[in-house]
Amino acid sequence: MAGETGAKGAHEGTSHIIQSLVVNLVIALVKAVAAFFTKSGSMLAEALHSFSDCGNQLLLLIGVRQAKKPADEAHPFGYGRAVYFWSFMVALMLFLGGGAFSIYEGVHKIREPEPVEHVWLGIGILVVSLVLEGGATLSNIRELNRRRGKKGFYRYLKDTTDSDLVVVFGENSAAVLGLVFAIAALGLAASTGDGRWDGVGSCAIGVVLVGVAVFLAIEVSSLLLGEAAAPEITDAALATAKEFPELEKVLNVVTMQQGPGEVLVHVKIAFTPTLTVEEACGVINAYEAALRAARPEVRWVFVEPDIPRTGPARGARGAGGARAAEG
Repeated sequence: MAGETGAKGAHEGTSHIIQSLVVNLVIALVKAVAAFFTKSGSMLAEALHSFSDCGNQLLLLIGVRQAKKPADEAHPFGYGRAVYFWSFMVALMLFLGGGAFSIYEGVHKIREPEPVEHVWLGIGILVVSLVLEGGATLSNIRELNRRRGKKGFYRYLKDTTDSDLVVVFGENSAAVLGLVFAIAALGLAASTGDGRWDGVGSCAIGVVLVGVAVFLAIEVSSLLLGEAAAPEITDAALATAKEFPELEKVLNVVTMQQGPGEVLVHVKIAFTPTLTVEEACGVINAYEAALRAARPEVRWVFVEPDIPRTGPARGARGAGGARAAEG
């Protein structure tokens, strides 16, 4: 999930999470009542899915709140990665609490089918839930479109560091697709009189949830482990160095995403040999200020001075997105 970053991210607010939490709580309660009356495995799977989403969104709110804590002695680079940890926990819960259980319930219904009851009540509730979930998903899409700018939608999902928004979008999208499967399964079970269709619907919902959970886990784990920031940050570090004649060559740039809208940058630069220590310190301070002005999400800048070397610069590409270039 290498990121197009900005001074936005999780710090833009939690309205999208709270909106989804409220919608999912209402839907979960209604689905649970419908599952009791219809005795439908697909409806039960959807109810559990919605309750799981409510728990997930509470975890995201905890993560966003922790990510805003200021740096301290124990965590000198702040708590920005907390939102990535809780996003990963959400993916895990979505896999186990939603997907795995739905598949288990579906297999049970296929092996021991039961007739569904009050089918039209269940379908009516599912249709209303679909409208509500669809509205929440459209709201997520509008927010994603606002943040992604000119970047392609799918590329933004893979690249963005706004893991909380991507997780909520993934949950809501899975819910919409799951509701479609549940409606189809209930309709087929009622029209054919074969309760196994209900189990098939539950399995389909489970597969969707597992797929979304795996995608989210893969994307978030990269950020959690310490991913390089967007290439634009490295480009800005190189471009800023060209503004200072005292900086002869950028030998290496290493970046790391510390949280949504929080980037650490280490730059190794060859200085003009004639500079005094005091002059070099002044240039470093001016360079750091200029880089932060160009990219406000850069919170930490570490400049390592060096002297020019003959031959090609070392480490054209390295760990953490390191790159060498002419200054």
